[in-house]
Amino acid sequence: MKVLIIGSEGMLGHDLVDILSKENEISTTTIWTLDITDIEKTIKTVKEINPDVVVHAAAFTDVNGSESKKDLAYQVNVIGTRNVAVACRETDSALVYICTDYVFDGTKGTSYYEYDQTNPLSVYGKTKHLGEVYIRDILNKFYIVRTAWLYGFHGPNFVTTMLNLAKTKNSISVVDDQIGSPTYTVDLAKAVAELIKKPAYGIYHITNSGSCSWYEYAKEIFEIAGIDIEVKPVSTEEYPQPAPRPKYSVLENYNWKMEGFEEIRDYKEALRDYMKLL
Repeated sequence: MKVLIIGSEGMLGHDLVDILSKENEISTTTIWTLDITDIEKTIKTVKEINPDVVVHAAAFTDVNGSESKKDLAYQVNVIGTRNVAVACRETDSALVYICTDYVFDGTKGTSYYEYDQTNPLSVYGKTKHLGEVYIRDILNKFYIVRTAWLYGFHGPNFVTTMLNLAKTKNSISVVDDQIGSPTYTVDLAKAVAELIKKPAYGIYHITNSGSCSWYEYAKEIFEIAGIDIEVKPVSTEEYPQPAPRPKYSVLENYNWKMEGFEEIRDYKEALRDYMKLL
């Protein structure tokens, strides 16, 4: 298949290129070669490539920054996504949209299924959700992929942040009342590669298995790295941030399982594999 990856310069984008290029003919755009907020340019670019599938991995992902840069987050995550969807309609391409657990408010207390009610708390979550709405309004052939807590080799992430902090600190405070599923970009890219092989369109939750708090995640990172450091649990209230976060945003990979795909490995196993590369 001909696959266009938009946002190929990002952390996930790099792994999508590596994984998808094994079985597909790949074209890429980056933030420097395509401004998705320009509808004419977006349509022209997609038409020239004429892909079977477009993987839309470009986004304004600065969660805290989105609170003060609302217009920019809206332009990229909403208008940009609409433009990509319109371009896909012109070329009859299927669209894979990378979305987020932040479309939920985290008050359910148990794992979120694909059919659960969305209620984003932050500007980032709201703009990513509006991207979903546009896709569902414009296209019939789409895979909306909600994922969570991404980390990978090609970008800054929680793992590298913790390891860098450990170089200069004896003790680190980490939030212990937000629960999610850390997800390795390589595993997500492999899942996308499987997903596009059949026209089983719809909304998918795709994360590594298992869940933890940020505090438990940090403890696991230091244990794997063999670093002896004090990790102190703190509440969300004690560690205020500009953007509100869902307290419990574990995603049930329900549609993935219902379609007969293999369960994605546990986050601890994936984390160990990733940290071998550092």
